[in-house]
Amino acid sequence: MTDILSELCIFAFRKNEINLLKMKISYNWLKQYIQCELPAEELGKTLTGTGLEVEDLERYESVKGGLKCVVVGKVLTCIDHPNSDHLHITTVDVGAAEPLHIVCGAPNVAAGQTVLVATIGCELWKGDESFTIKKGKIRGEVSEGMICAEDELQLGESHDGIMVLPDSYEVGKPASFYFPVEEDFTYEIGLTANRSDATSHIGCDRDLVAALNHKNHTHEYHITRPSVDDFKVENTNNNIEVEVIDTKACPRYSGVTVSGVKVGPSPAWLKHRLEAIGLRSINNIVDISNYVLMEVGQPLHIFDADKIKGKKVVVKCLEKDTPFTTLDGIQRKLNDTNLMICNAEEPMCIAGVFGGLDSGVTETTTNVFIESAYFNPTSIRKTARFHGLQTDASFRYERGCDPNITIYALKRAALLVKELAGGTISSEIKDVVNGDFTPVRVQLKFDYLNKIAGQPIEKEIAVNILKDLDCQVVELTDAYVTVDVPTCKVDVYRPADLVEEILRIYGYDNIAIPSKINASLNVNNKPDAEKLQKEVSIMLAANGFYEIMNNSLTKSAYTRELDSFDEEKNVKIMNPLSSDLDVMRQSLMFGGLESIARNQNFKTFDMKFFEFGNTYSYNKENQQTDEKPLNPYSENFRLDMLLTGNDIAESWNAKPQSLGFYDLKKYVLAIIHKLGINVEELEMREGTVSHYDYSIVYSLNNNDLVTLGKINQKTLKIFDVKKEVYHATFDWNMILKAVKGLKTISFKALPKFPSVRRDLALVMDKNVTFEMVKKVAMAAEKNILKSVNLFDIYEGDKIPAGKKQYAVSFTLQDTQKTLTDKVIEKTMARIQSSIEQQLQTTLR
Repeated sequence: MTDILSELCIFAFRKNEINLLKMKISYNWLKQYIQCELPAEELGKTLTGTGLEVEDLERYESVKGGLKCVVVGKVLTCIDHPNSDHLHITTVDVGAAEPLHIVCGAPNVAAGQTVLVATIGCELWKGDESFTIKKGKIRGEVSEGMICAEDELQLGESHDGIMVLPDSYEVGKPASFYFPVEEDFTYEIGLTANRSDATSHIGCDRDLVAALNHKNHTHEYHITRPSVDDFKVENTNNNIEVEVIDTKACPRYSGVTVSGVKVGPSPAWLKHRLEAIGLRSINNIVDISNYVLMEVGQPLHIFDADKIKGKKVVVKCLEKDTPFTTLDGIQRKLNDTNLMICNAEEPMCIAGVFGGLDSGVTETTTNVFIESAYFNPTSIRKTARFHGLQTDASFRYERGCDPNITIYALKRAALLVKELAGGTISSEIKDVVNGDFTPVRVQLKFDYLNKIAGQPIEKEIAVNILKDLDCQVVELTDAYVTVDVPTCKVDVYRPADLVEEILRIYGYDNIAIPSKINASLNVNNKPDAEKLQKEVSIMLAANGFYEIMNNSLTKSAYTRELDSFDEEKNVKIMNPLSSDLDVMRQSLMFGGLESIARNQNFKTFDMKFFEFGNTYSYNKENQQTDEKPLNPYSENFRLDMLLTGNDIAESWNAKPQSLGFYDLKKYVLAIIHKLGINVEELEMREGTVSHYDYSIVYSLNNNDLVTLGKINQKTLKIFDVKKEVYHATFDWNMILKAVKGLKTISFKALPKFPSVRRDLALVMDKNVTFEMVKKVAMAAEKNILKSVNLFDIYEGDKIPAGKKQYAVSFTLQDTQKTLTDKVIEKTMARIQSSIEQQLQTTLR
């Protein structure tokens, strides 16, 4: 039986593939911490080699276009345009052989000014749109360029007139000489969920250092982290107490105040760093929090300290449906599991997710409280999903931040605030710790490393890679190495994880492909399950079915709303992505009906679907033990089929033909016949499943093989399905036990002697089924009775109440001789007598 946890892991991997974070990293910013002069393209290849796949590389310029073809000019003459009341005709010296004739509409243009000129061929940008300067005529006068305002060159926001420069600027010099343009490259990295250690520039540099040292057989590359040694508490005049009530959701909370700050624009270098990775500059305080986040991977939140009522921060959950207005101006209703950062009176921030409207930094802020915390990933994920929010902070908290970096990030931010906004550090650091953040210690045997790698890896290389990845070597012998894994690597806690860390730096391309493949031959006398599944799939596809593959996760609401399923048997997900994916499916029908509803919404109404897949169940009666941790859990492999709409589409020469229960029954019996199971040996009874209007169950030796029926309207309404649906579900494990082998095609001569048909009109109780009639008839005559067929059913006023009439045909044939009337009559009498005696029928 496939392990349930294995399937969960597969699903998690698929989700990682889907939900990659498109993280942007700056080339210049990376080089800020390591001495590396590799071109941007080569550095990108190195990142990709470590598992940080570079999906895109874009050039960044702080001034789009880089001020190319923009030069310093001197306005020589300026006269009014004869055909305009606001245009001017100028001649401008740009250092060329001849001055340029330029028509200018700026009100402040005048002779003698030093200006910036965009020459012919220059490309200027406005947002994401650009235009090229061309030689042309404006109101009949030639214009050979453009005298620019600061907003037209993205050097400012003013459009009141052209830029007038100091006379000391040299004519003909490129504009970029006086207005330096920051040039950079931006990497877009597809970051998988297990790489929370690489959600920052220093995190990516950690991999680069290891990869470059290994590639170049050196130890010269290392990370130079910004120093926080200058941090010191200057006074305690603005002390803010911290109380953590929900210690499980907030294992660590650190904070400090800085007083006397001045909120204003950020310096150019900070703006450029943030803009290069797609972040808009807001003000120096907010930009510092984003800068530290992208530098070291630690989310920060900066409060206006004067808005913290009671001079106290309280970390706790509030009552359900408590209203809270977030930074975007939306009032949200809280859940009682949402962790909140509160003051003494009211909430201020949704912890680790989104700030509040009334507690943030504004232009009038003079005192700030900087928060640097470690929040429980599960708590943050649930809160973010509950409110439909995903922020840079929540993404990192969800996947696990480094609990031991909070103080460093706090000091780094405080020093930057002092540098860029002034002020003094006005409180001791408050550091409330409610957890053990000791690094995980892992022992890696070199034999195990070589076995997993498929080839020998030199011990020295492996150890050096681990050191470069900040793993602290505790013990090293010829047989193994023991390391303390840095707490930023939340996904590394087993020897196998260390192997992965080593191999991605070592380079999977350096793992040799073996010259031979070792394999063993297994002889299995049981039915080949995969072959049977493939054959049935081919048969169904040939009959117009489409195979569907739905998610193993579904919503618990289905089992709660459908009486035929027990909600207590749900296999619950501990950390669900949403309420729509919070349990594992008890039935393939859930996904099948969702597929039908989705297709019907796109105006497709004729469908025949089938799906192979596992269903899952939890039984609390089966005790969980250390030896059998999965004892309460079970899974069952099933085949489901769903039919809806028409089998034959409307056409000029054919009327639409609706699919129905007997179409489904036909396909079900065809599958059973295909698998070599004798249909005549099947036992049939009415089903009792409550999500069907009516159903039947086929069983063999008291083992249910398949249930089929018409899904009732209540169930269809839950799934928003608009048309009738017929559904069959096979217990594939029971099918495999009953299979004797695929039905082989055999040939035999056509019969030489004719068959004979006789009909009987039988009146019987309504609870008697045709299958019961057929079974009795076949038992009464096993030699010459070849088939029994029901060709008419009558229920009306000519039949007693509680009765019905079956018109049944019987086909007789002897392969050795022609049947005589005497034999036929004797046989039919015996069949009729058996039916009348066993089923209390009468001949009409």
